Amino acid sequence: MPDTYTIFITEKDFYGMGEPIYVVERINLTTGKNFEDGEHILYVNGEFRGESEIGKLMHDFNCTEADDMNFDLMAERTRYLKENPEGVNEMCKVLEDMRNEAVERSILQTIRNLMETLKLSAEDAMAAMKIPDAERRKYIAKL
Repeated sequence: MPDTYTIFITEKDFYGMGEPIYVVERINLTTGKNFEDGEHILYVNGEFRGESEIGKLMHDFNCTEADDMNFDLMAERTRYLKENPEGVNEMCKVLEDMRNEAVERSILQTIRNLMETLKLSAEDAMAAMKIPDAERRKYIAKL
């Protein structure tokens, strides 16, 4: 299997040891040897600051002003998304899509809960929630 990396950038120092990165590898608990399945997990300490590339990057991730950033590419993209009307519209669209997806997930979960708890059909659950008839097919397809 190819090597895969899962990288979590945490807001706080997850392990509380002040390290910039915590490397997690799976091991066989019986033999004590690395599992060597190609899976690697990295926890990046979002609180870390310093002169290393990671310290500078974590600084930039927490900046609100592009002029305060270390990396030009990140500063340029931040300026575009915050100061350019096209970028602002792009960012607003992304945020609106995220909000709509979250609302839809919540509605679907509520429908499932009503179906399970009250033993309602999907149609009856949506009727109880007063979901308009025109929207019901969309939710039925995603259940």
